[in-house]
Amino acid sequence: MTKSAANEGEPPSQLIDARIKELGDWRGKTLARVRALVKQADPKVVEEWKWRGVPVWSHDGIICTGETYKSAVKVTFAKGASLEDPSGLFNASLEGNTRRAIDLHEGDQIDEDAFKRLVRAAAALNGSSA
Repeated sequence: MTKSAANEGEPPSQLIDARIKELGDWRGKTLARVRALVKQADPKVVEEWKWRGVPVWSHDGIICTGETYKSAVKVTFAKGASLEDPSGLFNASLEGNTRRAIDLHEGDQIDEDAFKRLVRAAAALNGSSA
């Protein structure tokens, strides 16, 4: 059992902090950067901890999740298929009818402005259906 899984009763922000620290490598740094960008894009975002250890950022519904795997950090937008992505950030889960994801690998750079536009668009879409 991971340290963060053992502390499920803690506030989500602390669980996410623990996950970032526990990873201790490029994945932790990438997850921390994604988190910072989400918060910059939507200061009213709510951090959650779901499905036994997945950071989730919500505003009137799920905006995106930040799953970590051995070779990738996957940022999945819950309603990504409904979002415009002129910068082409989405590179995973492209065949689904609802979700879209961005797989980030070691050394990848993220287009921060385009990412923040996606976050804001996702929050706006959630707000329009709330």
